[in-house]
Amino acid sequence: MNDTSGIPGAQHDLRRLFDFIALTARLREVERPNNATAARKESVAEHSWHLAMVSWILHAEFEREAGHCLDLTKMLKLCLMHDLVELDPSGDAAEVPFASLPGPLGPELLALWHEYEEGRTPEACLVRGVDRLNPALMRYLTGQGWHDVPTDTNAAMDADALDRRQLPRVAVSETLCALYEEIRDASVRSGLLTP
Repeated sequence: MNDTSGIPGAQHDLRRLFDFIALTARLREVERPNNATAARKESVAEHSWHLAMVSWILHAEFEREAGHCLDLTKMLKLCLMHDLVELDPSGDAAEVPFASLPGPLGPELLALWHEYEEGRTPEACLVRGVDRLNPALMRYLTGQGWHDVPTDTNAAMDADALDRRQLPRVAVSETLCALYEEIRDASVRSGLLTP
């Protein structure tokens, strides 16, 4: 490691970076409603990592659909930071200590969070779509199914009710719609979802 003792403020900056890194490690402890395996819930850290992998894997398809280049680095950053607000029980981005970070990192993270929440760029819209697809994917992959998911009418979740819920969430991309339809159809075939 480089000696930063002669750089004014460097130790203070490293301490703030370390504190934020330690804070982000707590995402491993925050559970989501979906299973990671049949025996345990998925953590926010696992979810964010998987979101980044799926976005990277689908990046070329997204560019093909869009007809132009998409910023993969930005997409991966959006994936990795989109749920940092879950570190605060209120879900308030202002409570996550972005401002305490040195240099441009804090403002960058806050700007990315707002970009994601508002869906103001193609990259943010696509990452939001992947994020919305993820629960259906995990419910299928882990065998969790939809028996515990309420519908608007309090009826059992079936393929039509799932379509009404999921299709608007993934409609930003034909690739995401096609993947959702594959997940739905496979779930019906495996008995995890009623037709």
